[in-house]
This record gives sequence, structure tokens and C-alpha cells, in this order.
Amino acid sequence: MKRKILLLVATAFAAMPASAQEAASRVAFVNAHVLTMEDASVSHPSTVLIQGDRIVAVGTSITVPEDAMRIDAEGAYILPGLAEMHGHVPRPDEPDQYTEDVLFLYAANGITTVRGMLGAPGQLELRQRANSGEIVSPTLYLAGPSFNGRSVNSPEEAEAKARRQKEKGWNLLKILPGLTMEEYDAMATTAHELGIRFGGHVPADVGLMHALDRGQETFDHIDGYVEYLRTVNPDSLDEKALAHAIARTKEVGAWVVPTMALWEYLYGVVDAELLEAYPELKYMPPAVVENWAGRTRRVQNSPNFDRDSAVELIEWRMHVLGALHEAGARILMGTDAPQVFSVPGFSLHRELERMVDAGMDPYAILMSGTANVGEYFSNEDVFGTVTPGSRADLLMVAANPLEDVKHLANPLGVMVRGQWLSRKMLDDGLTAIADRYSNNP
Repeated sequence: MKRKILLLVATAFAAMPASAQEAASRVAFVNAHVLTMEDASVSHPSTVLIQGDRIVAVGTSITVPEDAMRIDAEGAYILPGLAEMHGHVPRPDEPDQYTEDVLFLYAANGITTVRGMLGAPGQLELRQRANSGEIVSPTLYLAGPSFNGRSVNSPEEAEAKARRQKEKGWNLLKILPGLTMEEYDAMATTAHELGIRFGGHVPADVGLMHALDRGQETFDHIDGYVEYLRTVNPDSLDEKALAHAIARTKEVGAWVVPTMALWEYLYGVVDAELLEAYPELKYMPPAVVENWAGRTRRVQNSPNFDRDSAVELIEWRMHVLGALHEAGARILMGTDAPQVFSVPGFSLHRELERMVDAGMDPYAILMSGTANVGEYFSNEDVFGTVTPGSRADLLMVAANPLEDVKHLANPLGVMVRGQWLSRKMLDDGLTAIADRYSNNP
């Protein structure tokens, strides 16, 4: 009954006309179990008071203003919104509706921050629309067009590209394979001079240790780690070499974005029939799903496909992630969606399963998508915790995610920069997307 009351109140707020919602600029969640993510404790009964796009008060004895919209969260758990730290945002040449659908899918799954990792001209305008609340979207931080073996052909070009991206206002530089050592160093030197961060892949000519030494901030897909281990011993995982790599990672303060589930899809270790049965595929254009299915079947039906080698690679990656976690290295939540069978937002919940399988506990997993992300982006804003002054990005769920991260799925509601999205609003949006694609196969 309490949950029913909660949903009725939340639905009523979503049904209010825009002018009324704007008037209710103060929102109070009352009687909630609150995970502030400052530590692993849960406080109850707590009130979280929102003013505009900020949390202004959190505690067990907060006076709720009379003009505030009250949401009774009795029995529910409130925590910071989650992050997709290796996401993709559709290019400006793709349909506007598809772009808005992708951004909505992120938000509908509790993702309130996305670090876009493949920039394209025109996306800075999209970032402005998203972050101003013109469209329903997580807050976007965007890497510029990538540095790779085709886009950069000399150290001079690497330097010039870094300068252009800083001037245009991209949030970071994205590294893909193909850079020479000289080109990478020119990019890194310029980035440090200009104060713009860089992350992504580790080019083969550069290698993990040199990238760590040059200050690459994020190592997405655990890129470079297995490659480094195989230069030490290609036949078996060398624990001493792994310990050295992790110690250096911690020493320089680098971050790792695992994207474990996607790599299993890319390397063909999950049967195509299982992937094609994922229910969330109804939220993607049929042509995209068909392309994903075709790619997977080509990999698995190729005469060169070596399942044993692919499985071994995945096992090494899982071991590396478990060792990074055990050693206290800094980990950020990410899935690389939309990608092969990784539907934005929904892919996060499949990624969480792999993080658990790698040995990460629920608190560490939650940290990787909340407070850790706030720390990483501390130069941009204050968020990632349920504390006064933080951006009002919140996730409400029915059960304690510290007991089981599966409780993060199907949230009761999501707040993005102070905008409350009720379960009904999320369901209505998801139904509209599914209907759009089912009616236009």
C-alpha cells in the first residue's frame, strides 16, 4: 500500500502541466531510506529537500516548506543517479527522434550523467539542449572527435587537434588505436599545457606503462592491461606483472572503465541466439538490431573464430578487474552503449552482473557509478552524493541496492537536475519508443 501511495504521488506530479511543475520548484522526498554514498550507511526516516537543480538539505529532522511538492518515499531507497562513463551520443546526422530516444533510455534506467566518448561536429549544441533541460536527458560531458591513426598523421596535427578541441569547449580528448608514440606524446603534452583531460584506448605503439606515465586519465575497456601482461608472458597470466601494473595505476591516480559485458559480445563468447532474445532490443531501431545480429553471427560462424582463445581473453579481463578492485584502484561504471547488443541504460544492468562476477561488492559497484564519478568530474560540478549543494540527480528504488545491485533495475522514479520523472512517465516514454519501432520495422 505504501508503494502504491508513492507511485500515485509521483504520477500526479508527472501529470502536472509544465507551469505547475515549475511552480513546485521545491520538492521534498520524505520518510526515505537514503544512501548518501559518503559511506555505506543508510539513514531512515530521512528527508531530501530539492530547490531547483540542487539538493539543499538532507536529514532526519528537516522542516519541509509548505510550498514544496512532497513525495512520500516510505519503504523506498534514494541514492545518487548513476553514470554511463563510456557512452555514445548519436551523431547530428542521425534522426532527432533517435537521439532523443537514446538519451531518454539512459535516464529511464537511472543514468543521470553520460560521458560521451566519440564526439562529432554539432554535438556541443546537443549538449547545451540536454544540460539546459530542453530535452529529457542525463547531463552530458563530451569528448571531441577521436585521435586515431586516420584522423592524425603527424605530431603537429595531434597538437593542433588538441588545441582546436580545447578552444571549442569539448570536455576531454578521446584516444583510439593507431597513434604513433610521437603523435600520442604531442597530444599529451598539449593537453597538459591546456588543462584538458584525455582518455580512452591505449595505442599499440604507446603501451600501458607509457600511457600511465604521460597522464592518461581513463583506461576504457581495461585497454592496455591484458596486452601488457601478454608482453610479459603470452601463455599465462603473470600475477607479479599484474600487481606492478595496478600499483602504477594507483600511483598516478588513473581510472579504469571496464565495459565487461560488451567485450563478451564483441569476442563472440555469448551465443547469438541468447543475445537476439534480449527484451530491451525492442527499444532500438530494427535495422540497428539486424546489423548487430549480423556482425555477431559473422564472428561466430567465421572459420577463424577460436572460442577457446576468446574465452581465455574474457577470463583474463575478469581477473584483471577483480584484481583492480581488490587493490583499491579507481573504477568508473560504463558499458559503451549503444553498441553491439548494448542498449543504452539497459546495458548497465547487464554490466553490473559482470562486475559482481568479477568480485566487486555492491557498495564498490555503486561507488563506481556515483561518488567516484563525482570525484572524476569535480572540475565540472558537484554531484554523485546525496548531500547539500550536490546536483539533484537521484534514483529511487524499491529495495536496498547494497544488498543486491539488481534492485537498481526498474526504478520507481528518477530525478535529473531537479526534474522528477515518475515511473509512469518512464513507462509511457518506453512504450512510445517500442511502439515507434514496432510500427516502422
